Amino acid sequence: MSQRTVSTKLRVRYSETDQMGTFYNSRALEWFECGRTELLRTAGVSYREMESRGVMLPIIESHVEYLGRAQYDDELLITGAVSMTGKARVRFEIEIVQAETSKPVARGWTVHAVVSPDGKAIRPPQWFLETLS
Repeated sequence: MSQRTVSTKLRVRYSETDQMGTFYNSRALEWFECGRTELLRTAGVSYREMESRGVMLPIIESHVEYLGRAQYDDELLITGAVSMTGKARVRFEIEIVQAETSKPVARGWTVHAVVSPDGKAIRPPQWFLETLS
């Protein structure tokens, strides 16, 4: 399956910074979620709709590389790509850069299991596969 990519912008909020004047490290995973959410929405299915149709995507693995600073009010560009990685796993690759300068801030990935509402692994339905392609 080919990778679908989408970019979205986000501005660093004051609450996301620490005493050193840069973003707090856990925020990167939250920004990854922003990228995933917009990627799915742009593909034609929101998390809410996907879950109402019986597909859940719990995170089972993550990795973050911290590459640079992001300070209060910086505008970031979050670019995400998605692909199937096995019969019931979805991988989101995320890159975050400074919107104005393209300086890297963070990059990484998350892997999600495709499960039913009761938490059992399922094969992705055809509509879901079509959404990602």
